[in-house]
Amino acid sequence: MVTEHSKNSNLTPSSPQPSQASTLCNAKINLGLHVLERLDTGYHRIETGYCFIEWADRLQAEVSERVGLELSGPLAKEEIPTDERNLVLKAYRAFERKVGLKRHYHFRLEKEIPSGAGLGGGSSNAAATLRLLNTLEQSALNTEDLIEISRPIGSDIALFLAGRPGMATGQGVDIEPLDVQPEGWIVTVWPGFESSTAEAYQACLPEPNPVLSLRTILTKEPLEEWPILLTNDLEPAVVARFDMVGLMKEQLYEFGADYASMSGSGSSVFGIFEQDFVALHAYESIRNLGYQVNLTRPSFIPDLRILTD
Repeated sequence: MVTEHSKNSNLTPSSPQPSQASTLCNAKINLGLHVLERLDTGYHRIETGYCFIEWADRLQAEVSERVGLELSGPLAKEEIPTDERNLVLKAYRAFERKVGLKRHYHFRLEKEIPSGAGLGGGSSNAAATLRLLNTLEQSALNTEDLIEISRPIGSDIALFLAGRPGMATGQGVDIEPLDVQPEGWIVTVWPGFESSTAEAYQACLPEPNPVLSLRTILTKEPLEEWPILLTNDLEPAVVARFDMVGLMKEQLYEFGADYASMSGSGSSVFGIFEQDFVALHAYESIRNLGYQVNLTRPSFIPDLRILTD
């Protein structure tokens, strides 16, 4: 429950209330993903190790007479809703119900992260919305409070609110920060089409007792062992439907990746490279082929700062 004693902020009652604020919404990749159990609710019990990449949207909120959302940027497609179906406005309503709002806000989302790509763009947008409202309304909620508000909206919003690499277990909302951000360069490729999360999970066969836990692999095994030990249980079913996902993964290995995998339920694929010049060659080659691609520096940590007027 969000309570007064759980609030924690340097803001004072006399601080001027900002009228607009903006922040980045970084994408994530799943370094590995185990589907452990299919629950009676239709959801799944999983374990996944995740980290962040430098692929990011930008979200701005400003005081307005009424709530609204507009999209811009190269991936602001017409299919992306700007009404109450969008996770930005779902997060807005969840905050409004739980905490209350003194003012209304209009949001501008510059869209760079592709949708249906396994990169968590929509969830990252929702997390940014909650953080912006917390600042603009001077609500002084802590991260745990915001995660509680996010739970009914989406399972992986929590990891974006935490903002640090780690493990997600249960239905994906139990977050444990863990030092699993690769020290290598990450090249992430979107093959240009969406993959359905629901269909990927439906076609997956849960394995309740994997030989090695993801925690053990990610924290104790060197990168050169990951191609043998680390898996994404959703990948085979997605590759069966979209062979381009498998071909792109093979291409990353051919470019010299030390490890490559599909992220989440797809369709994006990433490769981790220990050598910078090999990663840069892969990045430039894939970009020259016309694909949306991102290059992330080693040990990258997202910038959660909020800029206010």
